[in-house]
Amino acid sequence: MPNIDRLLIVESPTKTRKIRSLLGPGWTVEASFGHIRDLPEREMGLEPPDFKPRYVVLDRAKPQVQKLKALAKTAREVYLATDPDREGEAIAWHIQMAVGLRNPARVTFHEITEKAVRAAVQAPRKIDLNLVAAQETRRSLDRLVGYLVSPELCRRMASRLSAGRVQSPALRLVVDREREIEHFKPITHYGVTLYFEGPHGDWRAHWLPKPLLPEGQEYWTDLAFAQRVAAIRAVKVVGFKDGERRAEPPAPFTTSTLQQAASAKLNLNPKKTMDVAQALFEQGLITYMRTDSPNLSDEAIRDIRAYGQKQQLPLAPAPRRWQAKASAQEAHEAIRPTHIEHRAAGGDASERALYQLIWERAVASQLAAAVYDVRQVVLESVEPLDGKTIRFGGKGEKLKSAGWLALAGGDAADELEAENRDNPIPVLKPGDALTAKDGKLVQKQTEPPRRYTQAGLVKALERLGIGRPSTYAAIMEGLVRRGYVVLKGKIMHPTDIGKAVVDMLKPSFRFLEYDFTARMEDQLDEIARGERQYRSVVAATYDILRQEIGALPPSEGAARRSGAPKAQVDATAPARACPECGKPMRRINGRNGWFWGCSGYAAGCRATLPDEAAAREGGDAPAVPKRRRPGKRAESAPKRKPSGPRQ
Repeated sequence: MPNIDRLLIVESPTKTRKIRSLLGPGWTVEASFGHIRDLPEREMGLEPPDFKPRYVVLDRAKPQVQKLKALAKTAREVYLATDPDREGEAIAWHIQMAVGLRNPARVTFHEITEKAVRAAVQAPRKIDLNLVAAQETRRSLDRLVGYLVSPELCRRMASRLSAGRVQSPALRLVVDREREIEHFKPITHYGVTLYFEGPHGDWRAHWLPKPLLPEGQEYWTDLAFAQRVAAIRAVKVVGFKDGERRAEPPAPFTTSTLQQAASAKLNLNPKKTMDVAQALFEQGLITYMRTDSPNLSDEAIRDIRAYGQKQQLPLAPAPRRWQAKASAQEAHEAIRPTHIEHRAAGGDASERALYQLIWERAVASQLAAAVYDVRQVVLESVEPLDGKTIRFGGKGEKLKSAGWLALAGGDAADELEAENRDNPIPVLKPGDALTAKDGKLVQKQTEPPRRYTQAGLVKALERLGIGRPSTYAAIMEGLVRRGYVVLKGKIMHPTDIGKAVVDMLKPSFRFLEYDFTARMEDQLDEIARGERQYRSVVAATYDILRQEIGALPPSEGAARRSGAPKAQVDATAPARACPECGKPMRRINGRNGWFWGCSGYAAGCRATLPDEAAAREGGDAPAVPKRRRPGKRAESAPKRKPSGPRQ
């Protein structure tokens, strides 16, 4: 192989041609094809007391590692240009270790443009071992939960299931929300709207019952009184005010907000959104798409404002910046186009639509606020009801200056609250007497909380501090792939198996607690900053998990080893819910043949059902009681080696 001058290694092969064209002669650009090393597939790969990870080269990566070794031997300099986040930093370190590089140059760029790439290779640095340690800690924590907790889950539920350090709290959110919906009891309550004639059309005001509600009550439930309120016609003005409301533009996209907007406006799920964004990034069209910072670089702000001035867009008086959350990686900027003058870009419909969304959000962030004229009136009944003063409130808004909404192509009205549209309240003054032309009783009913969409679950995880931008899409995909939730349209519904997993884990393991898991994420941030060490975090988590596992009640398998008769469990049978407790049922071959038994037996549910499959096949359905008697367990899960952790 001929000698080469400089070798630059990236993650994705789709980047190589673009970067090669930007760097020109003297550079060889090659890809690692993502991760090349990981913990072993069928063993934990880290043991106490030091918990040093034992890495192996992935089978699929072995040919590429050999190729990189050969190229590195002939190169004068080697540059590692993997992605600009912790995962990318760890991949760079793994390449160094696997290829045997002594002192590689680490370079990062947040956009694949000639300016950014050339600036990066002219300012190389060393691999940041603190960032590597943070990613290594995350991987090790995931492995501990997977290998220590998942086998317990499998044994106790007689099925191949998995626990995940972040996956399981995410599942708990979905299950907890479902339980809120199941236990929700709607409340019927009442409102009243009065209608008036005005010089510019009919306008309306709504009854304000809050001052009349007993302490601790949120809704007016007295129908007879509300009917009397709806009969009121004579009112007087006791308050009137004209003013303005300013609607500032939203911040540029972070990973989380991009996924939410793409779901709402483009009907893309988080994984598809990230796949499309990855393609845009690799084409050099947008900046790096895994970020939790809402702010743009100074240079990007200058470019946007120059573009806005040229296009005669209404610019904000001064550059806008946003308060990032404490854990945001400020070295990253928000997602934006690399060339703001390109209003449209992308190779297919999804890419073009997502690029347009990113472009509009980035440009809008530096435009003027939208301004609304706001008129408010407070009315009071001339005659009280049962000694109570009855008040009504009206509010109307009208767009005065579109500002950043000008980019929305006439959709400015969407920013208005529906109740405040088309409500032309006339000029009034306190003391004016008015007569309503009509009054309408409005019957309402409280609604249960909404089930999560994938994008909504991402928002909830971010709010709770669970997970990070690089993990959200994988969490969503994993919940569906493992059968813990099903998607009906965009809506996530937990399955019986998903509910049972949460029910088993939640009482026993602290990593199901939102605050505990968020604190673990904070500790990873501290490791990335060099403020905490890998071993202290991993060892503490290991000790907690071992204590929690040791405190678990004996599994059914342990009870059977004490002398209970053994039986066969059909692990391939489709899931079905217990008619008494809702937990998954298992198809079991007991003394009298096949039947279905509740997996909640250890928790006290003795429900059984005949085996319909045996009856369909012409056999006799076993005569089994509706409930199994305590102490006569006629089932036994065969010993099964778990298939490994699911992170």
